[in-house]
Amino acid sequence: MRALRFPIAILCALLGVLLGLGGYTFYYAQGASYLSNDPRACANCHIMREQYDGWQKASHHTVATCNDCHVPHAFVSKYLIKLENGFWHSKGFTFQDFHEPIRMRPVSAEVLQQNCLYCHRELVSQIAGSFHQESGDSKCVHCHRSVGHGP
Repeated sequence: MRALRFPIAILCALLGVLLGLGGYTFYYAQGASYLSNDPRACANCHIMREQYDGWQKASHHTVATCNDCHVPHAFVSKYLIKLENGFWHSKGFTFQDFHEPIRMRPVSAEVLQQNCLYCHRELVSQIAGSFHQESGDSKCVHCHRSVGHGP
């Protein structure tokens, strides 16, 4: 029993350091703000300033926030995607290994596409199906790139 005390103490110390650093990083990076729908949270990081400024000038800024377009609307999948994006953003900004200009991952592009179709379903229901069959490319942002983030 006594032989286990030292390894357990080391494990507890390491866990404490990990939790302490993680908690401080979450606090310093304003992590709680990312749980909200406030678009200013997306501009916490300097790399997203251009996208935030573009959104303010775009046609959708009065009717849609970042979350309306970039994360699923269902509660569980919304926060799973936020968690996943948060991990990749943190990794990219910590190690400075992100693409300039910043780009969406394929999973994020698919979420964006599904949200376009969801919000505009009555307008595009027949267009989207026939466009995909004819061209094989049904991405709304192919033609409407500046709708979410203006010039």
